[in-house]
Amino acid sequence: MATQPKAEDSSGATDNQQEATAAAIGWGGKIEEQYRKLKEHAETYPYVWGSYILVYGGFGLWLTYRWRKLRRTEDRVRALQERLRKLVEVEKSPNSAAGTEQSAHSAPLANNKTPADKATK
Repeated sequence: MATQPKAEDSSGATDNQQEATAAAIGWGGKIEEQYRKLKEHAETYPYVWGSYILVYGGFGLWLTYRWRKLRRTEDRVRALQERLRKLVEVEKSPNSAAGTEQSAHSAPLANNKTPADKATK
């Protein structure tokens, strides 16, 4: 029985040394240790990691595709809104409204003229 507490003390001492070493190492040591564990696991189970890369990589590609499509759609909507805003401003202004009506009426008349009419003017 006297030998058992000594064995426990020695294992407790190694735990304390490991804790002290881990505390002394800091963030850099923790990151390196985690990297080493992941690398070892990836070398042990390559098919698992391959499936992770395939699934999550495909998911990332799909999200990228949808994000870019959304951005393009938003850009088109903004351009259309700007065009609509300009048209509304043109219609609201009284001077340009009269000019717009005149140009709208004269445009079809100008298109209906024959080449002979155009040559006389």
